[in-house]
Amino acid sequence: MERKLAVILAGDVAGFSRLVAANEEETLATLAVYTATIGDLVAEHGGRIFGTAGDSVVAEFHSAVLAVRAAVAIQRALHRRNADLPADRRMEFRLGLNLGDVVVSGGDLLGDGVNVAARLQEVAQPAGICISGTVRDQIEGKLDFPITRLGERTLKNIPRPVLVHRVNWNREDPLETGALGGPLTLPDKPSIAVLPFVNMSDDPEQEFFADGLTEDIITALSLYRWFFVIARNSSFAYKGRAVDAKQIGRELGVRYIVEGSVRRSGTRIRVTGQLIEAETGVHLWAQRYDREISDIFAIQDELTQHVVGAIEPEIVIGESSRALLKTTDNLDAYECHMRGMWLHNLQDTSEHFTEAIAWHRRAIALDPDFSRAHMLLARSLYARCFHGFSTDVDRDSTELRAAAERAVALDDRDPYARYAMCLGNFVVQRATAALAEAQQAIDLTPNLAIAHMVLGWTRIFTGHFAQAQDPLHMALRLSPHDPLTYLILDRIALSHYHLGNYEEAAHYSERGLSLRRAYFNRVVFLASLGQLNRQDDARRLLPETLANVPADIEHYWKILTPYVHAGHYAHFRDGLSKAGFPVMG
Repeated sequence: MERKLAVILAGDVAGFSRLVAANEEETLATLAVYTATIGDLVAEHGGRIFGTAGDSVVAEFHSAVLAVRAAVAIQRALHRRNADLPADRRMEFRLGLNLGDVVVSGGDLLGDGVNVAARLQEVAQPAGICISGTVRDQIEGKLDFPITRLGERTLKNIPRPVLVHRVNWNREDPLETGALGGPLTLPDKPSIAVLPFVNMSDDPEQEFFADGLTEDIITALSLYRWFFVIARNSSFAYKGRAVDAKQIGRELGVRYIVEGSVRRSGTRIRVTGQLIEAETGVHLWAQRYDREISDIFAIQDELTQHVVGAIEPEIVIGESSRALLKTTDNLDAYECHMRGMWLHNLQDTSEHFTEAIAWHRRAIALDPDFSRAHMLLARSLYARCFHGFSTDVDRDSTELRAAAERAVALDDRDPYARYAMCLGNFVVQRATAALAEAQQAIDLTPNLAIAHMVLGWTRIFTGHFAQAQDPLHMALRLSPHDPLTYLILDRIALSHYHLGNYEEAAHYSERGLSLRRAYFNRVVFLASLGQLNRQDDARRLLPETLANVPADIEHYWKILTPYVHAGHYAHFRDGLSKAGFPVMG
């Protein structure tokens, strides 16, 4: 017999028979989604699933630290997904982990080490994690999750008592961190912001390249689940500003800052990067890269890995971050993509979107299999519609949905492509399908602020109003100085509106309007005023609202109100009617 030492994770669904008896098809469909999520997280943490039967799953890991991290990631992901289900349909896994000697039988593992893990999951509460004393010894001082000693337990068919501990995983609560005001507290994981790299080239036209490199580094770091990475939009709030590291750390609520510069000359490029501890201003790591421009992706990888290694060497990911997001070998296509991304992020005028869309199309023409070019084309087309600049929303909607579908087909592991597909589902009134894409985007990258934002959005249009607020608050914490804050506040207002909290809805609408007087923000504020019988205030806002109607108002209104239930849309229209606003559709 071949024997080895392994960490075993065993899990099954609490009350699975009850769920099946109540609704077999729906339960099995949910189980398929949840087991796929578990499989992805097990693989991400260096493990493999070697056994499944009915509602159970058994996996092995080589590291106790990664096994416990995987278990926590699984419970957090399933907790987020359960929020979209009725209370009596939620599927909660119990997880047990043990480190022990096992017998290898082909691809299967057998023996006492596996049996103890299976019995430990029986001790766990629904959505709970129990670990053996052997696992507890291995993770001592290496993880921050609180551990509660439950004492020695006699487990079924195990001839000796087993020391049992409970891992007190906690969902990340953005409100407790100060997402809506007050000082931002540090997350329970390494937190980092990447400031815009300075363009040191003689050519100011290369600004787009420096910005694009910064954005790619932020994306690569965001793929590390056990980092907390501030979104690009908030990092870029410091572009061109002389602010010391301590102030940035306080304002963004992070422990570490990455800054650097880019100099491009002909086919050569010089990139410098440095890692700073925000609280002390101490430089922890610095590196300079002098390479050919064709090595740009290797530079991104090396810089990212050096930053991660300097902060938390224990983090292990099986494949490089660059391998997770498919790029292009055509540097001309990549450069067109970066120019389009730069223009898309300006989001100031109709002309910016028109130019961005042209650059995305050019990148696709140079490399039709460049997934991220299709993704950004979809996002720019949607943004043009959302900001009211599109003169033909139906035309743009058709193209953006096709672009999003192509992006996902080329790289279904890209969270940004999933986000684009979420937008593509909005424009065809498929909010439930959009919900699945938003969840998938967060499963792939929990640091993606816009994915949390759009999850809150989809929950509103699928009728989960209270559950919508948590991801909206998380979006604000991941991006404390985001230019889209006005939109996030507007969605918080809309969720309160549908909960009947009209005063709260009006409050958040006004906060959003103070940042940007967007058309839909005004509309949500008007609906809230209507329900509060504040007709005088509504009358003062009506002329401004009616004077700023989007170009293709009929189709614009349709894509921005994709309610699943007609009654919820009727409730929204009721407030607008009371405010004296002419409702479309």
